[in-house]
Amino acid sequence: MSSLLTPKFETALGFAFQLHKNQYRKQSQIPYISHLLAVTAIVLENGGSENQAIAALLHDAVEDQGGYDTLQKIEEMFGSEVAEIVEGCTDAFTDPKPEWKGRKTAYLKKLKEFPDSILLVSLADKVHNALSILRDLQSKEKDIWKRFNGGKEGTLWYYQSLVEIFNTSPYTELTSELSRVVKEIVKLSE
Repeated sequence: MSSLLTPKFETALGFAFQLHKNQYRKQSQIPYISHLLAVTAIVLENGGSENQAIAALLHDAVEDQGGYDTLQKIEEMFGSEVAEIVEGCTDAFTDPKPEWKGRKTAYLKKLKEFPDSILLVSLADKVHNALSILRDLQSKEKDIWKRFNGGKEGTLWYYQSLVEIFNTSPYTELTSELSRVVKEIVKLSE
């Protein structure tokens, strides 16, 4: 069970807001912070520690807001455990990002070696992203796959690969949720 959150979490919440306040979810008017809050909630609801919750708030900061400089700032502000989790959730440290398929293939390979602390945050991120895709498919949104660098085929491959890898994690309920959502995405995509 998670312990109570401290002022360190409050600081991370403010820092995440400052980093992402002008960012929206892909091709939408949904503030990006909503994704970070949802991932954090999933982490906490699945027994995550305060450091994992802080990493969930900051899991996209390095990739989207400054690369290695941001990672160093996260380590200075929140410690090496948080920085390690954030680094594990990051598949690109430069802008522009490397080619999509190679980046995702490398991330999947890396994911197989992660400690549980990183797996929980990564899995929570993937669950929320998959739920967002499913919601958009259910709303019959046109051209949903155009917003993804991997397109329909690549995105389906990536999420199905994630399910396979997470199946060996200790987070069976959360993995079952990801599997259920991905199956529904595949079904609606046929």
